[in-house]
Amino acid sequence: MHRRTLIALVALATTFASGAAFSQSGEIRIGHIYSKTGPLEAYGKQTATGFMMGLDYATGGTMMVAGKKLVVIEKDDQGKPDLGKSLLAAAYSDDKVDLAVGPTSSGVALAMLPVAEEYKKILLVEPAVADSITGDKWNKYIFRTGRNSSQDAISNAVALDKPGVSIATLAQDYAFGRDGVTAFKEALHKAKVVHEEYLPANTTDFTAGAQRLIDSLKDKPGRKVIWIIWAGAGNPFKIADLDLKRYGIEIATGGNILPAMASYKNFPGMARRHLLLLCHPEESGERCVGLHALQGVQDAAGFLHGGRLFGGHGTGDGPQEDQR
Repeated sequence: MHRRTLIALVALATTFASGAAFSQSGEIRIGHIYSKTGPLEAYGKQTATGFMMGLDYATGGTMMVAGKKLVVIEKDDQGKPDLGKSLLAAAYSDDKVDLAVGPTSSGVALAMLPVAEEYKKILLVEPAVADSITGDKWNKYIFRTGRNSSQDAISNAVALDKPGVSIATLAQDYAFGRDGVTAFKEALHKAKVVHEEYLPANTTDFTAGAQRLIDSLKDKPGRKVIWIIWAGAGNPFKIADLDLKRYGIEIATGGNILPAMASYKNFPGMARRHLLLLCHPEESGERCVGLHALQGVQDAAGFLHGGRLFGGHGTGDGPQEDQR
C-alpha cells in the first residue's frame, strides 16, 4: 500500500463518515474483521500480516496520517457469516471505527455488505473474491483491493480452453465456489464443462464426489480435466488417489497462497508452474525468494522488472505440463 493510496483511503472514509467525530478525533480507527481462526485461518493470517506491514510502510513507521494516529481493531469472524455481520455492526457502532477491512470468506463478506450500507461507512473487502461482492450485491460503501472470481477464471480459461477438452469442476458449496465456477464457465469458449460438483466447505472425504466427477468424464473423448476451486479445510487433491490416470483424467487448479500450495507437491507440473524463484538480476542462490507465481512471465498476469514481480495470479494449468 503506497502512501498516496492510504491517504486516498482516509479521504474516502472522511467523506463517508457520519457526523463530525471523524474529523475531530485524534485517531483514525480501522476495524479488521477476518478469519483469525477457522478453516480460512492461513488466508486470514496472511492478510493481517500484510495489512499491518502495509500501514507501517505507508506511514514510514509512524502509524500516523495527517496528524492522526491509526488504530487497528482486530475481530475474529471464524469464517461464520452471522458472526462476521454482528462483529462489523459492533465495530461501527461500539468501537466507532471509521472504516473496516476484510473479511476472508466470500460468504462472510456478502453478509457484511448491508451493514456497511446501514451505517454508511466504508468496508474495504480483502481478500474475499466472489464476483457478487462488487456485482449484484454491491452498494456504494463497498470497495475492494483484491482480485475477483472472474479474474481468476479468465486466467484459468486461457490455460484450459481448447477444442475437444471436457472439464468437470469441483468447488465448495458457497459464494466463493459457485461464483468461481460461474465465472470460469463464462470465460470458456471452446472447452465444455460437463459436470459441476459442489461439496460442503468442510468436506474431508471426497470419495463420493470424486466418483461422480470420474463418471462424468471417463467415457469422454479427448482431453479430460477436473478443475478444482477450493480454499481452507480439506484436501480435494486427494482424489488423485483414486488413480485418475487410468481414465486419462488430469487435475488442474488456480494459484493459491504458499501454505495451501503444499498439496501441489504431488503434481510436478503444478508445483513447477506455480513457484517462481525470483531474484535480483545480480543475485542467486540463498538470496532468491520463492513467490506465489507462475514460472515464466508469459504465463503470469504480471511481469518482472528489476527483480520484482508486478501483478500476477496463477492459472494453474495442471500436471500435464510436464508431458508436453
